Amino acid sequence: MPATTRTTLRRGLAAAAALPLLIGALASCGYGSEAKNDEKKVAAEGEKLSADTVRLGYFPNLTHATALVGDQEGLLQKELGGTKLVPTTFNAGPSEIEALNAGSIDIGFIGPSPSINGYVKTKGTNLRIVGGSASGGVKLVVNPAKIKTPDDLKGKRIATPQLGNTQDVAFLNWISEKGWKVDAQSGKGDVSVVRTDNKVTPNAYASGAIDGAWVPEPTASKLVADGAKVLLDESDLWPGKKFVITNIIVSQKFLSAHPDVVEAFLRGAVKTNEWINANPDKAKASANAKLKDLSGKALGTKVIDAAWPSIQFTDDPLAATLQAQADHAVKAGLLEKPELGGIYDLEPLNKVLKAAGRPEVSDAGLGVK
Repeated sequence: MPATTRTTLRRGLAAAAALPLLIGALASCGYGSEAKNDEKKVAAEGEKLSADTVRLGYFPNLTHATALVGDQEGLLQKELGGTKLVPTTFNAGPSEIEALNAGSIDIGFIGPSPSINGYVKTKGTNLRIVGGSASGGVKLVVNPAKIKTPDDLKGKRIATPQLGNTQDVAFLNWISEKGWKVDAQSGKGDVSVVRTDNKVTPNAYASGAIDGAWVPEPTASKLVADGAKVLLDESDLWPGKKFVITNIIVSQKFLSAHPDVVEAFLRGAVKTNEWINANPDKAKASANAKLKDLSGKALGTKVIDAAWPSIQFTDDPLAATLQAQADHAVKAGLLEKPELGGIYDLEPLNKVLKAAGRPEVSDAGLGVK
């Protein structure tokens, strides 16, 4: 716990004789290394920020491991203090955006395509991207008996999680670059794009209803465990093998009303990513424990060991790749050319990073003015 918090608490003690015991108790609830003197106060346990609760949305995917681990280890709640974290899980981005638009959640971990769609459909009035979370962790996996090369996908049935979600857009763009034609809305064409819930995709593959899938982890590695083969890792299609797969978004209404809560949440996300990267084995086990809590079943060792290394956890939202993914959605016919200026507000994140002695991250010219 930062020194400034301990100082504030000590001043409120009625009996000076109690100081040693109380100071020792407060020190025992600190996280990580001692904060710098100029770092903003972290909410003390039981201390409430400007909101009673913050409602969080995320997916039970390893690409959302910042949320999984941060929730499981209490790292997000710790920074929020007495402001209660209330999480809800979603299968894919469009449904999470609907919840944000309806006011059912305040903050969410989500992919770039639904972030773009949500921003455009509300004419830039309902969300901001306030941080990054992860890069990579998406693969095209196929039935090796039917598909041996990329050209063999023509005429096959390939699953994506949901119409217009990040993997759906990426696959439609890849198909377009092959020179093949697919109607984006129906999924019909030279390749049949079958929108399938990640939870049922392995069963669809096992039954032969689909021939492969362009999906995030751990679904991709679940299919590999069932005999599928990785035909393509999406990171190989991007410069430097980096592309945003998970953003942190917040409703503009919540950000305006509770900037202290958003900053505290981002501090928790940054500390979670730091812990994940410093403790990969413990973090992998923690994410798996949360998945078990959410689904009733942990991932098998073979699945999670194959999936984990393909994901990079980063606070940088990799804003330039968001613009590229917007261009892909336009080319696929799912989106008219969007105006994305103002989609990012990275000031709270950059305050957190600066306090931690780390460099600021860029909004690639797409930030609030």
